[in-house]
Amino acid sequence: MNSDPKSVCEQKNYEQLFITHSKTLFNFIYYKCGDVQQAEDIVQDAYVKLWNNCSKVIYDKAKSFLFTVARNLFFNEVAHKKIVLQHESSTTSKSITNESPQYILEEQEFMEKLKNAIDSLPEKQREVFLLSRIDKKKYTEISEIVGISIKAVEKRMSLALTTLRDKLGDI
Repeated sequence: MNSDPKSVCEQKNYEQLFITHSKTLFNFIYYKCGDVQQAEDIVQDAYVKLWNNCSKVIYDKAKSFLFTVARNLFFNEVAHKKIVLQHESSTTSKSITNESPQYILEEQEFMEKLKNAIDSLPEKQREVFLLSRIDKKKYTEISEIVGISIKAVEKRMSLALTTLRDKLGDI
């Protein structure tokens, strides 16, 4: 009678963990750093650490392990280079449109203002806001991912929305 729980060391289980959590983990780190390459590297490193420690990690705790490792890797990188978001330029793809040049310009200005407003949110508020609005995560999921109570998620979201409303209200 073998009632062993799933092993992270089994390739199919490890691959399932990757399929299930890699996108959310990437977004979680990306929202912290604002750098696609850095987020991809951190996610890859987190999965390498999971594989290297697969015999020590219980399958049901693997998601928590991945998010904790990724968060710690991010903080270690931040200690070496202080800020990425402030000076990152966003590239806007050029597309053919029937909109007037004035409309396009106003839209670009609004999107830039919105990006700057989101970038200027404190990290914890930005993280919760983007997990909710971009990833469409429920507060209970955000609570689990970030490791805070649902009430704390609600508070951060409320503060983020108030800040964004103040910054963008005159548009």
